[in-house]
Amino acid sequence: MDARPAIVAFGDSLTAGFGAEPGNSYPDFLQKELDRAGLAWRVVNAGVSGDTTTDGANRVSEVLAAKPRAVILEFGGNDGLRGLPIETTKANLEQMIVELQKSGAAVILAGMTLPPNYGPDYIRGFERVYQDLAVKYKLVRIPFLLEGVATDKRLMQRDGIHPTGPGNQKVAATVMRYLKPVLSGK
Repeated sequence: MDARPAIVAFGDSLTAGFGAEPGNSYPDFLQKELDRAGLAWRVVNAGVSGDTTTDGANRVSEVLAAKPRAVILEFGGNDGLRGLPIETTKANLEQMIVELQKSGAAVILAGMTLPPNYGPDYIRGFERVYQDLAVKYKLVRIPFLLEGVATDKRLMQRDGIHPTGPGNQKVAATVMRYLKPVLSGK
């Protein structure tokens, strides 16, 4: 058994590494970055493709079973792409945050956005969910998980939604920038 403390990457297909070769999800690359930095943490990939925030809220107990010291919470993209009510997304994220923090885990909230065809009002409201929750619960927030990746066609799969292996490597570097200060406090 691996005795290193756990960081759980908890999310949907962006966390699971959908469409990328095995071993090329952002949590895989994050583990390599932690190892290279000499940080004794293990990354648990709890990403499930297609999950909405409702699915995530229903899976929190599985994540808590891993006894995480830190959780990278990445949900909402599927809610937005399905046009689900923003209030539902916010309520589900909030429920997950509360349960994870109650366990003592530090929560890093991965912000999302949506394609422009969803309209500026919906997109603004959607993005505000992450900002508001980060402030309310004093979370470290990654403003946009796919920063520097989503706009580079070479780093994205043909669907325009999921990163390639090299894209996931860049996502892991972004996550590491926000995660490292949290780990030093744990």
